[in-house]
Amino acid sequence: MNKSRVFADFHNADVKGRVRLNCAGTAADLERQGIVLQEGQSLIIYSEELEVEGVAHYSEAEKLWTAVIDWNAIREVEPEVATLIQTKN
Repeated sequence: MNKSRVFADFHNADVKGRVRLNCAGTAADLERQGIVLQEGQSLIIYSEELEVEGVAHYSEAEKLWTAVIDWNAIREVEPEVATLIQTKN
């Protein structure tokens, strides 16, 4: 099963290091792909030329969705590849 790719701003993390899934690009990806986030859902989080696997988690404190990621596992994606992946979704 393919994991959904969801845009996120890696600079928009909470104090626990979770990436907030509340930017316009995230909302656009979720809507375009018909994704309704669920606790524990596996995702690919991407931003420009970076991507990492993440797990959806709802932050009760902030009342928004976040992604738990391994900051050491972030990988670079070639710009051409990133563009191709985005246009396929």
